[in-house]
Amino acid sequence: MTAGLLLVDKPIGPTSHDLVQRTRRLAGTRRVGHAGTLDPAASGLLLLGVDGATRLLTHLVGLDKTYTATIRLGSATTTDDAEGAPIGAPAVVTDEVRGRIPAAVAALTGEIDQVPSSVSAVHVDGRRAHELVRAGESVDLPSRRVVIRRFEVLEQRDEELDVVVDCSSGTYIRALARDLGAALGVGGHLTALRRTRVGPFDVADAAPLEAPLALRAPAEIATTLFPALRLDEAGTVALRQGKRLPVDLPDAPVVAALDPEGALIGLVEVVGGRTRVLMNLPPEPVRA
Repeated sequence: MTAGLLLVDKPIGPTSHDLVQRTRRLAGTRRVGHAGTLDPAASGLLLLGVDGATRLLTHLVGLDKTYTATIRLGSATTTDDAEGAPIGAPAVVTDEVRGRIPAAVAALTGEIDQVPSSVSAVHVDGRRAHELVRAGESVDLPSRRVVIRRFEVLEQRDEELDVVVDCSSGTYIRALARDLGAALGVGGHLTALRRTRVGPFDVADAAPLEAPLALRAPAEIATTLFPALRLDEAGTVALRQGKRLPVDLPDAPVVAALDPEGALIGLVEVVGGRTRVLMNLPPEPVRA
């Protein structure tokens, strides 16, 4: 199995680690990683790097994401989703409350300070918040600045809202559901979540879990994200040796360097017409 990126449409049920383990078995390598987990109760796009392509994952983790979700108003839970215990008595979602939904959604759009859910994977004193909560400890997480580029109600059914969210990495859709319910004074929690996009990668292009592994080449990944620099044989050898090369390119923080056959050599920074190696990929091994 060669190196590459795997786009998987994760079903509800398995954890992201389950899919990493499965890919390790099918690909015959331990070098498999992900570019951001999905909860077992969530479905949608999961990006997995195999072999040398795992070195590209750090450039995928911070990409913007798109989710579709269902929010139930009228009750809050301890986990901000349907798996948690209810907090307090249910509230009635009146027509007056429904009339305030557009303004409350607008207030949660743009740059906002968001407190992650207490059962998130945020680290607290070396442990993940959800581990502490499930061990019976209280967790007080600081807010973080996130960007909600789009928060749109697609359909409204009594207490339920189907929404779509375009957001920066690090945004918690469960927390968005919680905060919307709190702003309306009736409580709210997430009942369904699906990730449909990570940066330029769309779930429509992902393979279902049962499909054979179909890897995207590292060069395809890198040139989708960054401008490309194609080198000749001498330049390829020099770059692999870590040398700085003169190039006719504008300054750029990340450029994909390709060999004469179009394979990815690595990533470079271009400053003042010269390259600086950020990361080199080892040549693909020759398989018998």
